[in-house]
Parts: sequence; C-alpha cells; structure tokens
Amino acid sequence: MHGYDERDQARWVPEPPGNPRRSPFGRDRARVLHSAGLRRLAAKTQVVGPGETLGSGHHVARTRLTHSLECAQIGREMGEALGRDPDLVETACLAHDLGHPPFGHNGEAALNELAAGCGGFEGNAQSLRLLTRLEVKVLTEDGRSAGLNLTRASLDAAVKYPWTRERGPKYCVYADDLPVFEWIREDAPAGRVSFEAQIMDWADDVAYSVHDLEDALHSGRAELEALRDPAERREICAVTRDWYAPDADPGELEELFGRLVAQPLWPRHFDRSLAGLAAIKGLTSALIGRFCRSAEFATREAYGTAAGRHSADLIVPRAARLECALLKGVTAHYVMTRDDHHANQARQRELIHDLAHLIMLGAPGTLEPALRSAFIRAAGDAERLRVVVDQVASLTDTSAVALHRELSGR
Repeated sequence: MHGYDERDQARWVPEPPGNPRRSPFGRDRARVLHSAGLRRLAAKTQVVGPGETLGSGHHVARTRLTHSLECAQIGREMGEALGRDPDLVETACLAHDLGHPPFGHNGEAALNELAAGCGGFEGNAQSLRLLTRLEVKVLTEDGRSAGLNLTRASLDAAVKYPWTRERGPKYCVYADDLPVFEWIREDAPAGRVSFEAQIMDWADDVAYSVHDLEDALHSGRAELEALRDPAERREICAVTRDWYAPDADPGELEELFGRLVAQPLWPRHFDRSLAGLAAIKGLTSALIGRFCRSAEFATREAYGTAAGRHSADLIVPRAARLECALLKGVTAHYVMTRDDHHANQARQRELIHDLAHLIMLGAPGTLEPALRSAFIRAAGDAERLRVVVDQVASLTDTSAVALHRELSGR
C-alpha cells in the first residue's frame, strides 16, 4: 500500500475495522468530503466573495470549495504519479482550507488581531483544529470530540507548517491542540514537512495561481493583449516581487514572464466566443500540466521511486516557482490592489471585530449548541475567547453578515 505501515494508518481514537473494500485513506477522503466544514467553503471567499462578479457582469468567481476541489484533482494525480497514495493526497488537498474564516485572508488577519489574548489565529492551525476537534465524527471515552479521527498519515499530510507560532507567522497548531499534534508527528523529524504535504502545497499553489488568472481574464480586469506589453509586465513583476517572490531579481522575473507569454499555449486574444472560451480552458490545462510535470520530472530524477513520507522533498524547479508566482502577481495587480477591493476589505474587518464582540456579550446563547459546553467549562478568559473565535471562523461570508445583522439589530 504505497509503503504505508500500521502507524501511518492508526487513528487517534481506535475504531473497529470499516468496509474492507475501502482503504483507511479512502475512508479519510470520504469523511472530509462529507464534512460540514467542506460544504461551508462554498460560501467562503477565494479572491472575491461568493456571488460577486469580478467585473464582467455574468462571471461568477471561484469560492474556497471550488478551489479545494480543483486542488484535490491536481494533487491526486501528482501524488499517484510520484508513488504516493492518491486518496491520502486528495484528502489533504480537500482539507487544506477547512480552517479559513469568512472573507478569506482578510478575515484571517482580523481574527488574528481578535485572538491576541488566546494565542492568535492562523488558518492552517484552525484547519488542524477542525479536523481533530471541531468537526464532530468520533468522541473520546470521556465524551469529547476527536474530530473526524483521520489516520496519522492523512493528518500529517494536511500539516504544511509542523510547528507552533513561536517559529513564525505561518504555523499549524495552537497550544491547546499540542497533544494530538504530537501524536500525529510521532517519529517524524522535527520541522520536516511530509512528502504528501509538499505535494498538497504545490497543488494548492498551482490551482489558485492558474484558476485565479482564468477568473481575472473572464472578468476583463486582466487582458491577454496587456500581458504582451513589456511596460505592463514590468508593473506586474514589481507586484510579484513584493508579494510572492522577494528573493527574485526584477530582471529575472521580466525575462521569465516574457518567455512564458510567448509560449504557443497563450491565445492571442479573448473575445468570449466559443473558440475563445475553449482557448482559455486550453491555457488553464496547459499551465497546470506545465507546473505539475516540471515538479514530477525533477522529483523522480532526484529520488526515483524510493520517496517515502519523510525521506523525500518535492523538487520544484525555480523557474516553475517563479512562473507560478507571476500568475499570482497578475491577479494581485488587477484585482487585489484595487481601491474598491481595499475599501471592501476594511468593511469586512470591521464586521468581524464587531461580530466577535456581540457574540461574546451574549455567550453562551449566541454560540452554536456544540460550542456552548466548551465556553461554559472554559477555565478563563483566554479559553472563552478561543471558543468565540472558533464560532466566528466557522461562519461563511454570508452567514457572518446575517448573524451580525441579527445580533446588532441592523
């Protein structure tokens, strides 16, 4: 079974054997696929909010759910190509954004400010918390939630930053979730990201860089003709360097960008005709294939077929990483740096802060029933605050707005 042993397939809370026709990792995939947390991603922001257009008047932008499904498809094929269990990698890809709060990274920043008194907020750490505590599937002997109770290997594959916040702004575990984290990481080299998590991480980058570009082109905010203008590309390269590639030389980015858009895979223009729509889909497929094959070939050249969970790294050539960053830079330049986008983000942050205050004032009655017992038995203000943060983080963009309207009376 792709070299996975009993420890890899173990669960935090032991369970009786399931359907013998399904592997342990297949069961994990099903649990995430059927989870409420995954369904909620359908109404959570990717770049703009669900139901918003990016400017075309008819094009609906992607959500966290569509992104997660696209990431899962890419990750599954890459994992299989590199000799890893495809169900396991797909599970990690489906789960990687479960902890994202309403309003995407903007909401994450607001919740991190709010959670200063209980150890901060980080979307990746919230994902692990949801998988191991908040998404109830299995209970412990004392009646507490063990979350979805996934296998050790699947949980490890969902951990992109296997350390606490003391190491840096990106981390995957809060202090009160350390016991299960330490169980997940038993015998894993300290700080080493599993091979499957690295595949998931690259699939994530590929999915959102390529598909956010597709959304920007459909919206009309980015135009293929403009990407062929050296002056326009220079501006995009400056944004890319500031946001995604601080170690890159501007000249290096400009040269790579020029070579990339000169490839025959790029259509000459996009007019939204049948031929135009097909051409953009062809571009999307070609870019995904380009990035995935680049990593697959480099990794196989380094390790052959001997890569294991903690004995190999995904090798992504520098050129591929920078090309991927440039595509992110296109969306940042045309969508995320706009004044109207910033104004909307400011309103969202204000709503998050106000909503958390209103929930705390009325708690435990303002909390979901499953969270009330944790609030009542909390040992102090920090634990109570964490429960309120869990409540806000669980909301979708639309339900956050609705609950704020209900609790504020406006």
